[in-house]
Amino acid sequence: MVTDPIADLLTRIRNSSAARAAKVTAPSSKVKLSLLEVLKSEGYIEAFTERSSDGEVKKVVDITLRYLHDGSPVIRELNRLSRPGKRRYEGTEDLPWFRGGLGTIILSTSQGMMCAREAREKGIGGELICSVF
Repeated sequence: MVTDPIADLLTRIRNSSAARAAKVTAPSSKVKLSLLEVLKSEGYIEAFTERSSDGEVKKVVDITLRYLHDGSPVIRELNRLSRPGKRRYEGTEDLPWFRGGLGTIILSTSQGMMCAREAREKGIGGELICSVF
């Protein structure tokens, strides 16, 4: 049993990216789909599709990873910031910059998942989910 499904998803993506795999499959949920939508809109993954698992009611998501023209992965670093045992919430003024603005921080807000840049523009804060570089 997985106690932190988001950390499990991030680990699957990180490991598959390091192994230069084209695709990765993970269990699906609404939170994971919204996280993947932000990763796609920021250009870190190519695409993702949700489908029913073979002969089961459970749904899985297939993620197509993105690589540069030289074969190196677009995702170099992917870290979980807020954990079930230690949640991290930040207001608009306190949203951190990651890698001097070159990386992206994804957070969960009252208006859905979004990157920190978008949250600053909207003037809202939320729970820090992960950082991507």
